[in-house]
Amino acid sequence: MEYKLTFHHYQEGLEQGKFLGLKCTACDSVIFPPAAVCRECGSTDLTPAELSGQGAIRTFTVIRVAPEGKKPPYIVAMAELDEGPWALGNLVDMDPEQADMGLIGKRVRLGSHVVKGDTYSTDDTHVLTFSQKDAE
Repeated sequence: MEYKLTFHHYQEGLEQGKFLGLKCTACDSVIFPPAAVCRECGSTDLTPAELSGQGAIRTFTVIRVAPEGKKPPYIVAMAELDEGPWALGNLVDMDPEQADMGLIGKRVRLGSHVVKGDTYSTDDTHVLTFSQKDAE
């Protein structure tokens, strides 16, 4: 199977501040983060697409008991991107103690930061973040 957008290329995009996903030519759905098949119709006829990096928070949680190596508290959120898919990331510009239901629907801009490799993944990886600053 040929991958239209590899994890390596996706990571390179995040490093450059680009949010790369895939657009299904069969049903016009946008897939983000990239996958081998369309999540809506199962087609493999996908083409790379750059997303705007804008969205709105749909749900969140405050992590108070974190996995090894992580420092709580922090906010994990899901945002619906303007192009349709939902993405998971950390909300980075808010005090977790101030998080309340008023966050739902707030506009955010995607970003990323590097997470160092650990016992389970030896390579550093870019992960998604959300910021309310500069969100349209």
